[in-house]
Amino acid sequence: MAEDLTRIYDRATFLFDNKEFVKAAELFAQLAQEEPDHLEVRMWLARAYYHSAQLGRAEEVLEAVVDRWPSEAYAHLLLARTLQRAGRADEGRQHLKIAEAMGLTE
Repeated sequence: MAEDLTRIYDRATFLFDNKEFVKAAELFAQLAQEEPDHLEVRMWLARAYYHSAQLGRAEEVLEAVVDRWPSEAYAHLLLARTLQRAGRADEGRQHLKIAEAMGLTE
């Protein structure tokens, strides 16, 4: 990650840690655009969207993550939780089962 991107990442994680999820999501979205194959950034972005109740955006990011990295258990778990929170628990059940099969428990 270039120096400027590293500063943005540091700022975004600081904002996330301080529960400023909307602001953190904006920065993580910028990073994800710059580094589309960076799994960690995409997971931070999904978490920031989830915690700021931007569930549609969280779902979109997580769907892309599980398509690209199907063995990422936490992405399956977070996608299940996102769908549950959106009132679509039945849709999330398969992702919860996948996460559990990979050894990730709540």
